[in-house]
Amino acid sequence: MTAPNRIVIDPAICHGKPVIQGTRVPVTVVVGSLAGGMTFEDVQREYDVTANDIRAALRFVGELAGTGVVSPVASSLARHALPD
Repeated sequence: MTAPNRIVIDPAICHGKPVIQGTRVPVTVVVGSLAGGMTFEDVQREYDVTANDIRAALRFVGELAGTGVVSPVASSLARHALPD
């Protein structure tokens, strides 16, 4: 387990994707829902997780993003390119 025992990575649960402990809710769903405009309260209600679970998911993704170089694929580079 990681992110103060709230995020679990277990090959037997959701094919080893990081999930909120005690659920089958992937971290990517929680973070993606927030990025899509849902509030903490919306996510809590929709996925039956706590505010601390959501914070742990955000912390997990933040730590993961800070651990190395992200290598986007060519098609995503064009989509995210900044105008000149």
